[in-house]
Parts: sequence; C-alpha cells; structure tokens
Amino acid sequence: MAAHRKPKPRSLTGNTARTAATLALASAASATAFDGTGHAEPRLTAAQVKAKVDRLYHEAEIATEKYNGAKEKAAKVKEDVGELQDEAARKAEDLNSARRQLGSTATAQYRAGIIDPGLQLALSSDPDQYLERASLADRAGHRQATAIEGVQERLRELAQLRATADDRHAELRDVQADLKAHKESVTGKLAEAKLLLKRLTAEQQDRFAQESDGGEARASRSTPRGAAKAPNARAAQAVSFAYGALGSPYVWGASGPSAFDCSGLTQAAYRSAGVALPRTTYTQINAGQRVSRSELAPGDLVFFYSGISHVGIYVGNGQMIHAPNPSAPVRLAPVDQMPFAGATRVG
Repeated sequence: MAAHRKPKPRSLTGNTARTAATLALASAASATAFDGTGHAEPRLTAAQVKAKVDRLYHEAEIATEKYNGAKEKAAKVKEDVGELQDEAARKAEDLNSARRQLGSTATAQYRAGIIDPGLQLALSSDPDQYLERASLADRAGHRQATAIEGVQERLRELAQLRATADDRHAELRDVQADLKAHKESVTGKLAEAKLLLKRLTAEQQDRFAQESDGGEARASRSTPRGAAKAPNARAAQAVSFAYGALGSPYVWGASGPSAFDCSGLTQAAYRSAGVALPRTTYTQINAGQRVSRSELAPGDLVFFYSGISHVGIYVGNGQMIHAPNPSAPVRLAPVDQMPFAGATRVG
C-alpha cells in the first residue's frame, strides 16, 4: 500500500508574498478597529488640554505637599536616630568603664588570695577588731553588689536604647520609601502636563498662558508695593518679602532663596521675619489663629481646596501673592481665584 505523505508547505515569494502581507495588515487593522486598541489618543482641543493640565498641576501640588511633609519627617527621624546612637555610645562607654572596675576588683582579690571574710573575722582574738572588720567587710560586700547592679542596669538601658534606635531606623526606611513614591508621583504628573502642552500650537500656548494669568499680571502691575498695613511687624515683613519674590520661578519642593513652591514661599516669607513656620500647607494652617475671610489682613495665610493643598499670603484688597505651578512664576492673584478653604494669622 502506498504511503500517504503530507504536502510540503510552499514558501511565498514575489507577488504571492506581497499579497499575503497586505491581507495580513488589513486584517490586523480591522481587528484593532473593532476592539478599540492600537489607535492614537484623540486630539484634544486647547480647552481640554488646559483642563487636563490644570488637573495634573493640582494633583502634582497635592503630591508635592506630601513630599514636603515626608521630607520634613525624614529629617526629624534621622536626627532622632543620630541622637539615640550618640546616647547609646555614651551608655556603652559607661558600661565598659563599670565592667573594667569590677574586673580590676575581682583580679585584685584573686591575686591577694582573699579568704572568706567570716573566717578572717573568726581568727581575730580582739572583740573590738572583730566588730570593726565585720563592718568593713559588710560595707565592701554592699559596694560590690551595688556595682554589679549598676552594670546590670546599664545593660538594660543600652538594650532599650538600641531597640528604640532600630525602631526609628525602620521608620526612617518607611518614610524614605514614601518620599520616593511622592517624588515619582510629582515628576510623573509634571512630565505628563509638559507633554500635553507640547501638543498645542505656539498661538494656543500663548492663549493658555493668558488664561492661566487670569488677570494676575495686570493686578501685579496696578497694585502699589508700598508699606503693608499689616497687624504686626512680622506680618508686614512677610508681605514685603512676598512682593520681593514676585517673578521668582515655581520649583516643586523649593523654599528659596530664588525659587519656591506654594508652602515654600510662605515659609520663606515668615522666616525672613524671624518666624519658623512648618513646611506643609496642612501644617501651616494650624500655625496661628484662624480668621474668617471677612477678617483677612495683610500677612494672613490663605488656604485653598478641601485637602488644604495650596497656600498664599494675603496682601490686601482681595489679593494674595502665591507660587501657582510650573507654568507661572510667583505672582499676585485674586483670593477668589480658587476654592477658599480657610485662613490663619501668624502670631
């Protein structure tokens, strides 16, 4: 019986190969058309780009404040770890000194061939001498017991210090991980916003800048920069500093002297007045006396959004100076430009 053989596949060459390739590409294109994949993102209008960029800037600012908080916490924990390590080193030296003293005492007794104090006392024929030696031996035994207890106490203290230092080390690692995550979040959102803006034409980018301005540049040019009528000298100095910072670039995580983010600007302004503000918006709002919007005075800190993610310095006439976002430098702006969340008067 003749064996059945499978026909050998024929290679595609020439026109046949080109035809097959064309059909394959057409089939793939049809498939992606039906399943919705493989298509470039639809072209956004300038208004849609602006809305998306504004949202990304706001999200980046939230992440920036979390980064600032984590950075501040990391610095504090690192300082605590250093202090614990220094204290542990001092305790270890005290322990070693006490151990050396005990060792010297034990060595001296061994070399002297000291026998049991009770036997030594029994050999004395003088009752007065017996009582005197008994008292001395009792005191010597008490001192040695106290020294041993001191060594044991130092051992316990040192073990506790090292355990605390280990806990703080673990906390530092966690905070540093948070720091890295917040940094990646900020840089990712800012990079996405930058790519979106590149889609706009030069004319659209100019229009975007004008809309982002929102009258701020005009207000800045028209508002006098005289002495601020602030409730106290520190507030007046902070306002003066803010005016001097107009035009400085926004850089996330910066607190001066030549670039700022929003809470970095307010911190630097009050630092110039000798007041130490905390680093983040959500801690600065608790750094003074809360005031209502109707009670605002120059130098008050004004906060925005429900998550307290933005802050500026009120300068009067419904205006504030703030560091908006990477698309705009430090500038003057109306307080009602963003959702008002509260205000604080720094003492």
